Amino acid sequence: MEIFQKAKAVRLRSHLNKYLVADDDQQHTRQSRRGGASKKGRWCVEFVEGSSQLIRLKSCHGRYLMASDVALLLGMTGNRVLLTEQQNVKDLRIEWQPVKDGFQVKLRSYGGTFLRANGGTPPWRNSVTHDSPHTTSTNNWILWDVETVEVPENEILTDSFSNASSFSSISDEFPDLDTNSPVSVQSSFSTK
Repeated sequence: MEIFQKAKAVRLRSHLNKYLVADDDQQHTRQSRRGGASKKGRWCVEFVEGSSQLIRLKSCHGRYLMASDVALLLGMTGNRVLLTEQQNVKDLRIEWQPVKDGFQVKLRSYGGTFLRANGGTPPWRNSVTHDSPHTTSTNNWILWDVETVEVPENEILTDSFSNASSFSSISDEFPDLDTNSPVSVQSSFSTK
């Protein structure tokens, strides 16, 4: 797909107008309306060596989008889409084939299922699975709008050398704060 060939990173927006985001636990994915503006909604595009049609999507945590074999709900269709480290170059579970459908894209997994944005009541709400649409009413659940995203050069270098802890909320709330240098804090209630 041409859009993936031109982009270093993308955001994926579902039919529910929510973005695919990497969860803070560095293992799960979900949908979020506000996530598109954050690093958690940005997916770096990597091409699979030897194939111009297969891509890998890498999260802000340095982990890959994976079509797992774990069911979202026991006895229901749809398996979880998780984040994983690349342990094997030939791991087919982290490879996705973009399939153009009008102005949108379907992402086909190794087993022929598609990345699907679920809606409805919990536990379906905001969940992301991979499955085949069984009816025409759920066919649009596998369609994604792809938005290209600019990645600052300093972020590319930082991400490749180390992954910052996603459990630190300070860096998200105060992006200009230098958390690496110690700061002396004096209370306004002190007697000095």
